[in-house]
Amino acid sequence: MYFGNSYLYYIPVALQAICVIHCLRKGNQNKWIWIIVCIPVIGALIYIFTEMVNGRQLNNVTSGMGSVFNPGGSIRKLEEQLRFTDTFHNRVALADAYLAAAQTNDAIVLYEQSLTGVFTENEHVLKQLIIAYANVGRFADILPLARKMYNSPQFAKSKAHIIYAIALEKTGNNEQADREFKTMNGRFAYFEARYQYALFLQRAGRAQEAKEVLDAMIYEGGHLSARERRANHQWISNAKDEVRKMNAVSK
Repeated sequence: MYFGNSYLYYIPVALQAICVIHCLRKGNQNKWIWIIVCIPVIGALIYIFTEMVNGRQLNNVTSGMGSVFNPGGSIRKLEEQLRFTDTFHNRVALADAYLAAAQTNDAIVLYEQSLTGVFTENEHVLKQLIIAYANVGRFADILPLARKMYNSPQFAKSKAHIIYAIALEKTGNNEQADREFKTMNGRFAYFEARYQYALFLQRAGRAQEAKEVLDAMIYEGGHLSARERRANHQWISNAKDEVRKMNAVSK
């Protein structure tokens, strides 16, 4: 699995689920759901501080954040809510919670059921299903989903795009995978994608090219702002580790 062990990824997903549930209960979905889903983290934070932070509602936020660390209770509530009202939003909220709790196959069932009617090309569900498929090794199933949203501006910079490139490699489309990775190989950006590109190059026997990508990441990391360094610390650190391994092998 490429992303299943990254627990930091699941915190924003859980935060989105909390906000969507609150939004539905308050009847604010027309105004807010698009913002929460399409602008990850920022949209949820805006919603919290404009709609949720006051008195009793602040306690609900605290309780909701607690569900990130105790997902079982939150999942049971979402399951009950879906049994009571089977709607697209309830289904996706439960699927997001399942994915965050590594109940990937349960999440896949709900995401697949949600891609119907007017929601056939819902970008949030497509992205989440791409991640879920990657976590269980269903790389061939990723390709048609990624192509549905390929021209979306949000897709170009998303984790789903990285997974799409990996899925192309896994299904034997190495040249196309290389092209996709190259579109994400920009300077001072896309550090996660570039790290994955370096690993792809190593697997393809192109060690020198891989090292060039990693060296560029490390160099650029030293010229980032403090905020940017924090945001990309994991990938720059991983790049340093890979270079150390490559240097050790070459000695």
